[in-house]
Amino acid sequence: MLRRAGLAAQYLIPTALIIIAILQIRQPNTTYHVLSIVLLLTLIASWKITGILDWSRRFTINLVLYLVLPIALIAIWKIADIVGWIQPYTMPPPEDVLMTGVEFIKDGTLYQHTKASIIRVLEGFAIALVLALTLGIAIGLSPQVDRLTKAIIQVVQPIPPIAWIPLAILWFGIGEGSKIYIIAIGAFFPILINTIEGIRNIDPKFLELAKVYETSRRRVIARIILPGAAPFIMAGVRLGLSMAWICVVAAELIAAQAGIGYMLMDGRSLARPDMVILGMLIIGVVGKALDDLLRKITKKAIKWQ
Repeated sequence: MLRRAGLAAQYLIPTALIIIAILQIRQPNTTYHVLSIVLLLTLIASWKITGILDWSRRFTINLVLYLVLPIALIAIWKIADIVGWIQPYTMPPPEDVLMTGVEFIKDGTLYQHTKASIIRVLEGFAIALVLALTLGIAIGLSPQVDRLTKAIIQVVQPIPPIAWIPLAILWFGIGEGSKIYIIAIGAFFPILINTIEGIRNIDPKFLELAKVYETSRRRVIARIILPGAAPFIMAGVRLGLSMAWICVVAAELIAAQAGIGYMLMDGRSLARPDMVILGMLIIGVVGKALDDLLRKITKKAIKWQ
């Protein structure tokens, strides 16, 4: 109804304005001025209303589709609790997890654990990003470096980050160094492999043209290599950040005093599945937020996609 009124106003108001303009010419009057201003404002509002309604309808449909599956899963979870298919000491009801989250937010526990994990992830990810980009560009541009590093990369890449925990403790102790090392290892290879593939998929004609014009290596990297490989690199960065966030749980198994992984282990030790599920949900929510942030950065950085 509101949309129809807005569309009708867009047709009727211009006609009324023309009539008022004719009357104003024949007999100037302040009333006509005020009426014209009111009709103009109404016309602008009708444009806004129809646009907002179209956007609102699309937004509502997308929101419903986005939330229907999570809400259905929570409903099934609650029904299973009511029927007695699950036991509270193995799988608590949804409201218990919610109350635990509220409790942890009020006393600052959730903020403390989340902050500690995010800081570790960002530190390990930053190290992995610098090393992977540097090595990836070198391998992509130099066949000699590629042959030199291919064997070691192929051997080390399949090793899961959690397998590095014993060596990380021996090398860096049980402090922050070992945790950041595990996170960096997890984020390193997705960025490295995607950087190499991105450089190899650049059209060779661009590199040949740069040689003809005797362009410096630094300029080639800045103007051809990085922009050309940017879609692959950003895909690797997103995968690397996701892996870093996954690895933070394994990293925090190493004598951590704070962090989401520590909260998971603490919940297991205290036989509190509500803490464990809350920690798992926080890992998923924060990981999604970081991925959404990177997706927006990618869209702005790679405008030609």
